[in-house]
Amino acid sequence: MAFVPGQPVTAIVQRIEIHKLRQGDNLILGFSIGGGIDQDPTQNPFSEDKTDKGIYVTRVTEGGPAEVAGLQIGDKIMQVNGWDMTMVTHDQARKRLTKRNEEVVRLLVTRQSLQKAVQQSMMS
Repeated sequence: MAFVPGQPVTAIVQRIEIHKLRQGDNLILGFSIGGGIDQDPTQNPFSEDKTDKGIYVTRVTEGGPAEVAGLQIGDKIMQVNGWDMTMVTHDQARKRLTKRNEEVVRLLVTRQSLQKAVQQSMMS
């Protein structure tokens, strides 16, 4: 998925709905993120061209809400509850994901395997 500044981004996305797990006063998602427009994209192990400043899933807790919902390490988060996540800082992404009044988080994600499956189906 190459990104050209000023051009629309085309991506094959998957919807994932995570029901947060309540632990005391906390609501747990069960995953960690990396990336953001304020981070060094060359340090992102999931970016193909090392210029992508998107938000990526870096860890998924085994048996946690995110894993149960189907989230995978390396998924790129495109939207959270309808909010665009393609041009946000790391902290903005974290705050959007952990809003206290939201017990359900609806994500649009894209992943390498989705892109490759569509490309292969178009070639056959």
